[in-house]
Amino acid sequence: MRFRITGLPAEPFIGLFTLSDEELAGRRAVRVVADQPHGYPCRVSLTDAEPGQSLILLHYEHHAVDSPFRSSHAIYIREGEQQYDRVDEVPDQLRRRLLSVRGFDARGMLRDADVVQGTALEPLIDRLFADSQVSYLHIHMARPGCYAARVDRA
Repeated sequence: MRFRITGLPAEPFIGLFTLSDEELAGRRAVRVVADQPHGYPCRVSLTDAEPGQSLILLHYEHHAVDSPFRSSHAIYIREGEQQYDRVDEVPDQLRRRLLSVRGFDARGMLRDADVVQGTALEPLIDRLFADSQVSYLHIHMARPGCYAARVDRA
């Protein structure tokens, strides 16, 4: 089955990079500098920051639905990134991690979920989308639990 993975759109976050640290704190956000490879995953580009690169860590409502599964968590974003939007391609950021994948119906209710190594993501996408009631998937980094990306049928 064909699938489309998307990161978050960059536009809602652009203004954050011009804010002072105090202004960011007022929005429950902080500026951080990556100090290791593969530890700071940008949710816009679905790439990992390199050591020395600056990011913003903020609280984000990634599942703004009118159901008990409404959800938010901390995410990293990096300035100047473009939204990841590809069909039948899994970004390296996801390949390197243990992932929790959750399938939701059109009302935002959880239908199914599982955990998989990123190297085996496609078979799980196929299995979850085999349920015709599953409208979309959310991928989370399994260990910290934070939102990573959305998957739709292509």
